[in-house]
Amino acid sequence: MIYDLAIIGGGPAAVAAGVYASRKRIKTIFITKDFGGQSVVSDDIQNWVGTVSLSGTQLAENLKKHLEAYAKDVIEIKTGEWVEKVEKTKDIFLVKTKENNFETKTILVATGSGRQKLNVPGAEKFENKGITYCASCDGPLFSGQNVAIIGGGNAGFETASQLLAYCPSVILLEMMAQFRADPVTVEKVLKNPKMKALAGVKILEIKGERFVKAIIYQDAFNTKVELPIGGIFVEIGMMPATDLVKDLVELDKGGRIITDQRTQRASLTGIWAAGDCTDGLYHQNNIAAGDAVKALEDIYLFLNAK
Repeated sequence: MIYDLAIIGGGPAAVAAGVYASRKRIKTIFITKDFGGQSVVSDDIQNWVGTVSLSGTQLAENLKKHLEAYAKDVIEIKTGEWVEKVEKTKDIFLVKTKENNFETKTILVATGSGRQKLNVPGAEKFENKGITYCASCDGPLFSGQNVAIIGGGNAGFETASQLLAYCPSVILLEMMAQFRADPVTVEKVLKNPKMKALAGVKILEIKGERFVKAIIYQDAFNTKVELPIGGIFVEIGMMPATDLVKDLVELDKGGRIITDQRTQRASLTGIWAAGDCTDGLYHQNNIAAGDAVKALEDIYLFLNAK
């Protein structure tokens, strides 16, 4: 069987695309390892439009239920499978998982990305117990607490800017000798009297009991410091899940799929992408869903204009 569309992924972008594909009667194979995307680890999501508060697991379940409610005879859902590679054969794409091969006319890549994890003693133990990777999702939960940010790129300083609205003090720790953020961003954020930033820092350990209580680091002068804090926000980079199409489409230097921002088309005709796997400037659940809807509108026209 040749499908009209293959949607790869299980987060907000993929599910939004799946719902729209069903409504437009586009015969679709929907392939995902699981539902929810990066936010599945969040205890309290407060910026998913239309819902005041819900957990990451609730979001995942809601996404799954919404897709299943609309799937009917249009969307075939394959869960528990990971797409290893996409190949192009004439006018048809071959989507390969470990278990199956699927033929399709078009593809929407909505595979997202994964946060690079902090790899120091205590980091794994306190993940989601004071260590978080999403200020937009979890920042308000740390209101009134002193917090640390690890990572001195634009994402780290932008996270600091958000947290300064909630927290009495914010310290940013950069492991490289210099901050990697734009100088104008660094200057603007550091003007806040509640903000402090250090470069050339080595993170040694995260300590706590049930939740994070302190971060231990060595500063640029080799002084060991134990800093009491209530939360740690890690911003040391993202790894987009784009290996499956790296031989077919153009990627930016960070490995993200380069897309036409008007249509979400990738460089190869027949492939679209949405969400955190793309080179879009901002990456949020709501933006990912919107970009996927944009892509589906264009895919529908592509399939029906021939």
